[in-house]
Amino acid sequence: MGVGKSTVGRLLAERLGAGYRDTDDDIVAAEGRTIADIFVDEGEPAFRALEKQAVRTAVTGHDGVLSLGGGAILDEDTRTLLAGQPVVYLSMDVEEAVRRTGLGVARPLLAVNPRKQWRELMEARRHLYEEVAEAVVATDGRTPEEVTEAVLNALELKEA
Repeated sequence: MGVGKSTVGRLLAERLGAGYRDTDDDIVAAEGRTIADIFVDEGEPAFRALEKQAVRTAVTGHDGVLSLGGGAILDEDTRTLLAGQPVVYLSMDVEEAVRRTGLGVARPLLAVNPRKQWRELMEARRHLYEEVAEAVVATDGRTPEEVTEAVLNALELKEA
């Protein structure tokens, strides 16, 4: 959350001359409401089911750069779908997350004690991100352009 997936994804797509897609945006467009509203109205399991379908649709129907929501990796079928794909895990520490996002109320999983919850989420997810990632790129202290360059280098991709 707040790592820059959308910003870096757009920059990466531009540099590669490819399309860009974000599964969170797909869910919001399909549901006509925010992710936070889906969490509040229907709960996390309902959101995760929507997310799983959005990821499957995007991975099988999109050839460009794809950004996934931070919790998409929790689903085993999604991890299997991502196996063998050029997945990059953008990492950052909690202090950087606070600096970038303030860990605000728009993030439903961080509503009570944001720093503690962010750490717990990362402890639960980090190994899953690393399991499917071809490369890990730290974003701490880097501009989106620097992160984009690091992703290109990590995946040994050539620009369009």
